[in-house]
Amino acid sequence: MIPLSVRQIAGLTGAAQDRIADPAALVTGPVVIDSRHAAPGALFAALPGTRADGHDFAPAAIAAGAVAVLATRPLGVPALIVADVPAALARLARAVVDRAGDCTIVGITGSSGKTTTKDLTAQLVETLGPTVSPHNSYNNDIGLPLTVLRVTGQTRYLIAEFSARGPGDIARLCQVAPPRLGAVLCVGYAHAGEFGSIEDVARAKAELPAALPRDGVALLNADDPRVLAMASGTAARVVTFGRAAAADIRADGVALDEAGRPEFTLVTGDGSAPVRLRLHGEHNVSNALAAAAVATELGMSVAAIAAGLSAAVARSRWRMEFTQRPDGVTVINDAYNANPEAMRAALRTLAVLARSRRAFAVLGHMTELGGQAREFHEQAGLQAAEAGVAGLIVVGDDAAPILAGAKAHHSFRGELLGVPDAAAALQVLGERLRRGDVVLVKASRAAGMESVALALTGERPLPAGQPADRNQQTSGDQEPPQ
Repeated sequence: MIPLSVRQIAGLTGAAQDRIADPAALVTGPVVIDSRHAAPGALFAALPGTRADGHDFAPAAIAAGAVAVLATRPLGVPALIVADVPAALARLARAVVDRAGDCTIVGITGSSGKTTTKDLTAQLVETLGPTVSPHNSYNNDIGLPLTVLRVTGQTRYLIAEFSARGPGDIARLCQVAPPRLGAVLCVGYAHAGEFGSIEDVARAKAELPAALPRDGVALLNADDPRVLAMASGTAARVVTFGRAAAADIRADGVALDEAGRPEFTLVTGDGSAPVRLRLHGEHNVSNALAAAAVATELGMSVAAIAAGLSAAVARSRWRMEFTQRPDGVTVINDAYNANPEAMRAALRTLAVLARSRRAFAVLGHMTELGGQAREFHEQAGLQAAEAGVAGLIVVGDDAAPILAGAKAHHSFRGELLGVPDAAAALQVLGERLRRGDVVLVKASRAAGMESVALALTGERPLPAGQPADRNQQTSGDQEPPQ
């Protein structure tokens, strides 16, 4: 981070100093919430977690070289005491932004695709100069400040991912890291149960273009009417991306190879160039176009963008992550999160693979869908049936309507199985999978279904009888591991 003294940090965050021997001591970073990542020059932010309280690990952080601890109470070690640690992190992050000088901030939001898009964008923008982008899905009131606090005096581009669990969330994040470019990917039913309606979701996502300055650029998905309507609510110049003919940045001639990887012609005002993505799924065309729109505005040529997109890899795990086992079985771990749109995209990709091999879908429940939860789960079952899977394995009672949806498909000939937990899912898969098969694992993060995928790949075996972890955080939450 940009070096600041303990005294400066206390002033910026309104903290009281406790056991600070040298207020002039410099915090040079990193700012961490996991004591295991503390190092000389670090600041350790003590946060309560679902399994442990970060305050209990303050001595370990200091022993590892942290200059001080940002905490809500005295801990017997050098500490800066504040009433609210996340709020203090936000104030500190904004102070770093204000000191960053010539740093262009790009904000990305949407109901799905945010993390993949920021990864693609980062891989393009990094060729232009020093770039900071979020780890994984660090996109909320903890993750965004932690990302911003990695900015140094040399940083020229900051890619920020903005999530929302309620009205005002994105507007507040934009105050921490004010973007000059803002991309809105889509408006879907993720968290619709929390917001109340999809119209409320749209209003929340619209907070990003509304926060852009007059000399900024709003990058809007021309294929999503709710996103396109946000053009009327921003003072910034509007640039559109999508597959629509009228889009400023568009994809022509989209096709998928046998592994579901898209290829297309990227068309911008600078010309056109061919793209062959390494990522799987047709939905990634839109994500790639959003990244291309950002890169275009930052001055990259269409040829450079197309080459960069074709070379880009998946940086964040458990998002359409393909692993081929030694026995020829392909495991698709898409278990980081799920909502109706993302579920449909994953099953469409599986349908492509199912044309030439046996396919299985292991599906868990989707959270925060409110009164439409049953409807959306039944739709997922119908979509799985339409994908032509040889077997649909539904995990847990909350996901049971998926089975009902599949049964309603009049011509589905695959096997339908409802199982209580991850261990049971693994057992039935073990009895059925053979060389050349492909299996998709997908559910909301709260279902803990990544345990099934990781056991299938051998990365993390599941002890016999252990259920999926039901205590995981949902998308956008960074639980502070200790």
